[in-house]
Amino acid sequence: MKRSLGGRLTNLAAWVILSILILPSLVAFPVSVTSKTYLSLPWEGVSLQHFQHLLTSPEWMSSFGQSLLIALVSSALATFLGTLAAIGLWRLSGRFVETIRAFLLLPLMVPPIISAMAFYRWWVPLGLIDSYLGVIIAHSILAIPMVVITVSAALANFDLKLEQASRSLGASLPTTVRRVILPVIRPGILAGAVFAFILSWDEIVVTLFISKFDVFTLPRRLWNGMRENTDPTVAAAAVVLICTTLVFLIGYAILSPKRGEEVG
Repeated sequence: MKRSLGGRLTNLAAWVILSILILPSLVAFPVSVTSKTYLSLPWEGVSLQHFQHLLTSPEWMSSFGQSLLIALVSSALATFLGTLAAIGLWRLSGRFVETIRAFLLLPLMVPPIISAMAFYRWWVPLGLIDSYLGVIIAHSILAIPMVVITVSAALANFDLKLEQASRSLGASLPTTVRRVILPVIRPGILAGAVFAFILSWDEIVVTLFISKFDVFTLPRRLWNGMRENTDPTVAAAAVVLICTTLVFLIGYAILSPKRGEEVG
């Protein structure tokens, strides 16, 4: 009975914390459909004019396209490099390996403002400031730890007998990795790719430091919109960001069981 009560209290606490984290973001939904031309709740009527302005504005649509392009490319790069790093660390052992793993996870531990200053310091002499390449590399570096964590978790449950059987049948290491290891850890790779995309899609601090005029992502335009005016289009853009993130999370939740069935 006590255990059941404790479990209920734990679930309640989890839902309360989740609500505190999520509910403030949901304010963007009613504000985005206000009939006013300033940020307000739709007390006097509902209107989709701000979504219309968002979809017809060249500036907003350009920022949306830039964010989507950067997020897709950086998540693909981070997934590739993070998966290779996780497999390499998994096959090795020792203190040196753990040091490398800790080094790879540093972007998650360092405050974003510190990372932004570091990127700016190195990107200036390299000529990567305000370039797509500079932003993509920065976002990839920030996202690699997410992939390393998810893929390492998948590898922890990998049965080494599968690899041994593959090698004993004459398969080379690259073939074993491609045809045995990767299919088994595919759910972890997929999760890492989703988290890497979301991290890049929502990233603002580093982007503010290393972009100026040519690269203007959607989070950065949201930031500028909040500073310079009170146009509810900002809320409409925030709704698009939230919904896109939810689509990727729901897509992963739907696909991950199927991935597991394919492997099984």
